[in-house]
Amino acid sequence: MVLGPRKQRRELSLLQLLPNFLTVGAICAGLTAIRFAAIGRFDLSVGLIVLAAMLDGLDGRLARLLKSVSEIGAELDSLADFLNFGVAPALTIYFWALQDSRSLGWIAVLVYAVCCVMRLARFNVGNRAEAEDKPKVGGFVGVPSPAGALLVLLPLLYDRLYGGIIPVPTAIVIFWLIFSGLLMISRLPTPSLKSARIYAENVKFVVLGFVALVAALLTYPWATLVGMDLAYLACLVWAWWVHRRRKAKES
Repeated sequence: MVLGPRKQRRELSLLQLLPNFLTVGAICAGLTAIRFAAIGRFDLSVGLIVLAAMLDGLDGRLARLLKSVSEIGAELDSLADFLNFGVAPALTIYFWALQDSRSLGWIAVLVYAVCCVMRLARFNVGNRAEAEDKPKVGGFVGVPSPAGALLVLLPLLYDRLYGGIIPVPTAIVIFWLIFSGLLMISRLPTPSLKSARIYAENVKFVVLGFVALVAALLTYPWATLVGMDLAYLACLVWAWWVHRRRKAKES
């Protein structure tokens, strides 16, 4: 019996697995966020969704830095995004405000979650084929799922900021769920930090700004998150206005 050449086993350093560890950690954060939302611990639920968004921003960049990008890692990241930014925030809003709204609240949850998975599917197809949703000079097409998750939490963040003094009407919450989902699958041009460029001498100011943001999140989490949401909405309006003017000039 003649044996063929033995297949050489590929070796990986544990450091190259770190991006996948971060992705799995984000999945655990998203699942735990759902658990805490189900028992009414909405503060912890929001905190874990924000943590998942931070981990999502790190894993891809770390994979490229360590040259450990893989198809499995990409699929794992996409599944994690659907859980963390499609399912977890929608269920958090449902447990917080929509359990008494009968079927309308659940329909809004389904619409948002399906919009999120459609957004991710479009992004994945774009990466593999025409890369139409890759960050270009102008940014993304449609609101990215992490940004959509933070936007959809805005009514809850507002309620926590003002201690429920002025309750958010259920109809507004339902509308905001659906509207946030539609923003993700829209053709609206949206900004991307990946396309931002700064001069080397200004790096110190960016680092100081990041430190200030982290300090604000730890000290005044609700006000900071509401401010970030409102600033992002203003960026969306600005991007839409610029895009509309450009289209008008071309026509």
